Amino acid sequence: MATARAVRLLLTSSRWRLGRREVRQSRALAALVPGVSQVDNSSDFLGKRPHRRHPGILQLPCVELPKALAAAAQLLLLQSAMPNVEKQVRALTNYLWSRHLPVGPEELQRRAVYLEEKFLENPDLSQSEEKLRETVLRALRKTTYHWQELSYNEKLSLVYMAARLDGGFAAVSRAFHEIQARVPEFQPQTLLDFGSGTGSVTWAAHSTWGQSLREYMCVDSSAAMLDLAEKLLKGGSESGEPYVPGVFFRQFLPVSPKVQFDVVVSAFSLSELPSKADRTEVIHTLWRKTSHFLILVENGTKAGHSLLMDARDLVLKGKEKLPSDPRPGFVFAPCPHELPCPQLTAFKPLACSFSQAYHSIPFSWNKKNLKEEKFSMVILARGSPEEANRWPRITQPVLKRPRHVHCHLCCPDGHMQHAVITAHRHGRDLYRCARVSSWGDLLPVITPSESELPPSPAKDPPGS
Repeated sequence: MATARAVRLLLTSSRWRLGRREVRQSRALAALVPGVSQVDNSSDFLGKRPHRRHPGILQLPCVELPKALAAAAQLLLLQSAMPNVEKQVRALTNYLWSRHLPVGPEELQRRAVYLEEKFLENPDLSQSEEKLRETVLRALRKTTYHWQELSYNEKLSLVYMAARLDGGFAAVSRAFHEIQARVPEFQPQTLLDFGSGTGSVTWAAHSTWGQSLREYMCVDSSAAMLDLAEKLLKGGSESGEPYVPGVFFRQFLPVSPKVQFDVVVSAFSLSELPSKADRTEVIHTLWRKTSHFLILVENGTKAGHSLLMDARDLVLKGKEKLPSDPRPGFVFAPCPHELPCPQLTAFKPLACSFSQAYHSIPFSWNKKNLKEEKFSMVILARGSPEEANRWPRITQPVLKRPRHVHCHLCCPDGHMQHAVITAHRHGRDLYRCARVSSWGDLLPVITPSESELPPSPAKDPPGS
């Protein structure tokens, strides 16, 4: 299984000797960190399975909505007879994707002080205190993102359903698949969905753990959204039998601190909160409600990723412990560590995001049946980090080249590493595992500890 070559240098700073046509490309791609790594063969990680099914494979095949859900969505949109639906769907999709977080009062104050000092430095702009204040306010209005809270009435809820139901379902399904693939014995009985919207989390959870889940608690501040989610469960009507049993709807989170859920989810909801203080309060509340896994999903943008990293740090650094559940928290996925995100500390910060293919709902404007949902996620779990598999995470598409493979890895030491893997230097097992791995998978490699591996800054990907 494992050969002597499999324990040789995996991460090395030396240049590969390639043909003249590949030298330039090699120099751009093969900047590696010195250190010794080896295939994790201590427990016979492959067993009798083929390399294409090694235990780090977490990719989920193309996701398709349950037929009952897709049919109900089409029926509800048809019954609404809304004009210009395609235009509204496109506008809302673009708006949600390009949305930034609201600027807090501390940041506004800092910007105002900076602008005031700049204006005072210019002797040609001598003006009274009142005029100076007006000038600063005008500059702030021009340079500050104007965040607005979305009020989901019946019409906007339908547009959101048409725009985001299938993509949201795909992203959450991928997060659930991560848990199911790595902890197959986990069989949750209760689930809490904060900011439940159209109820895509309920459908995705039922598709993943339908045999064990008996209670779904959907919480959303919009009564119109809750009404729409209930209609979708009943096939587009108000009186039908729900497709998923045990679903409850409410506009507020359960108050009792003793009420916990096996799985707690917030999908594309934290970014809808009006302030950092509100997000902090909600994150603490959601963690208190978590008995096993807390799943947070947002857009795969810098804003979405930064928000999730702030939430992750809030939970990890939180000092409050419930008397009934004193277990600490750790990062189950995607990070193989609890250290600062190397993607955000790079010279050019990047969003740590993933991609999930899905079949879109066959609305008239969906010209392409196959689409990709780009999202960021973090899964926090109660317990000890030793319970999790700490293999490096592949953070970008794998580049397959003749006789070598390029993998960008987020490693347990908290650093990004760019590994160029060959069968000659690293053994046939690791090379074949790397070649069949994809963006988002784990690579079965034991990396050196921080004491053995000197720190290295994160490398920007080629062509970025």
